[in-house]
Amino acid sequence: MFISPAYAQTAAGAAESGGFASLISFAPLLLIFIVFYFLMIRPQQTRMKALQQAVAAVKKGDSVVTAGGVLGKVTKVEDAFVEVEIAPNTRIRVVKATIAEVTGLNSKPAND
Repeated sequence: MFISPAYAQTAAGAAESGGFASLISFAPLLLIFIVFYFLMIRPQQTRMKALQQAVAAVKKGDSVVTAGGVLGKVTKVEDAFVEVEIAPNTRIRVVKATIAEVTGLNSKPAND
């Protein structure tokens, strides 16, 4: 009684054509996801793939940085471990998965 019949008919008509309207309202969310994928997810995947290849190809003489921040030169490579020389005659064993960066440059220190 309080709602006029014209108003009730208008609401029913809007519900029938709501398929296209809901698709239009969903489009910005889809656009944000696409932009997020190309700006954040995809570059991170390529960086991780490159790091995994570098860690798998680490060899004796490469300079590495571990996730803990230890810098050193690789002296021995095993399946899951790498022996890293962090100072003259000071060697540590590091798990390959904890290597954060492989520089591969066989450069001498600046003060030698």
